[in-house]
Amino acid sequence: MKKKMLALVMTAAMVFSMAACGEKKDSGKEATSGTVETGEQAESNGMKVGIAMPTQSSERWINDGNNMKKLLESKGYEVTLQYAEDDPQAQVSQIENMITQQVDALVIAAVDGDSLASVCGQAKANDIPIISYDRLIMNTDAISYYATFDNKGVGVKIGEYIKEKKDLDAAKAAGESYTIEFFMGSPDDNNAKFLYNGIMEVLQPYLDDGTLVCKTGRTSFDDTCILRWSQETAQQWCENYLSAQYADEKLDIACSAFDGFSYGIKAALTSAGYTAEDWPLVTGQDAELMAVKNIVAGTQTMSIYKDTRLLAEKAGTMVDAVLQDKEPEINDTEQYDNGKLVVPTYMCEPQPVDKDNYKELLIDGGYYTEEQINEK
Repeated sequence: MKKKMLALVMTAAMVFSMAACGEKKDSGKEATSGTVETGEQAESNGMKVGIAMPTQSSERWINDGNNMKKLLESKGYEVTLQYAEDDPQAQVSQIENMITQQVDALVIAAVDGDSLASVCGQAKANDIPIISYDRLIMNTDAISYYATFDNKGVGVKIGEYIKEKKDLDAAKAAGESYTIEFFMGSPDDNNAKFLYNGIMEVLQPYLDDGTLVCKTGRTSFDDTCILRWSQETAQQWCENYLSAQYADEKLDIACSAFDGFSYGIKAALTSAGYTAEDWPLVTGQDAELMAVKNIVAGTQTMSIYKDTRLLAEKAGTMVDAVLQDKEPEINDTEQYDNGKLVVPTYMCEPQPVDKDNYKELLIDGGYYTEEQINEK
């Protein structure tokens, strides 16, 4: 990296430390930025890192951005953190501005993984390394590394949870069946396809043999994906399904790929008159605080806990390593092909969370306090 040679020479004798592994605002508005104390600049020599996050409408992205900013600032980096509020062009403009500001590295969680190839090419032309964060950036060779959760594993865990809790093998043997509808992630998010494939790896055999019955017939990814992970769309779909397909028969399983979808599904079920006696199994992802409250209350059955502190820490150490011309820790070199290269990746492990284990995972693990979960 030509433009960094001077900084690297100046810092060659220094000891670098390494770590191991909401409300919406106006589109394009800078959320936070950090200035380093003089004493901390010994580590990074005042290098700048730009973090581009997709939206503040989801609690998890606020946590991701803040956790990463805090970690990088603790290492002495100057950090700019921006949210694009689910506007792909706003995110492109934000990244262009960061390039103009001569940041030394970029961390990008894409709004639309297919819309950033050109601006990432600009970053590469300026010797700026890019860490793709949680959502893989597609069709560019400008990505250095990828930090994410095991996205197919998320889907497998959701599918296995449904299989176990409904004892689908016993139902099959008895000639019984359950109704199910699917609410999958955004088609412009590569992770959503991995997640869908993981779910279907577990559940497709039960759809094929009639143990699971999808009355709408909407089981393909194209038929079940919801653009921009919209809660409102999930609610509208569920309302339509319940009125058109489930007037005389109850829905047993709402297979949701996101906690936000589950909120919309909850609203639709409540409006349709479902009660605790006939409430379906409802899945989710991200273990947002509201979702955990719903799990405790019984209106959501489970979620997938993805410790964003761990992911942010991993991405931060990737940035640190890259800016020192070192190799960061990775654990996958095969799965994430973005159309131009297979991106070296570190995958963190997700965990299912429900009423039985939320205290152990979330409270004892320090992710939430009991007061937060019990707060009305």
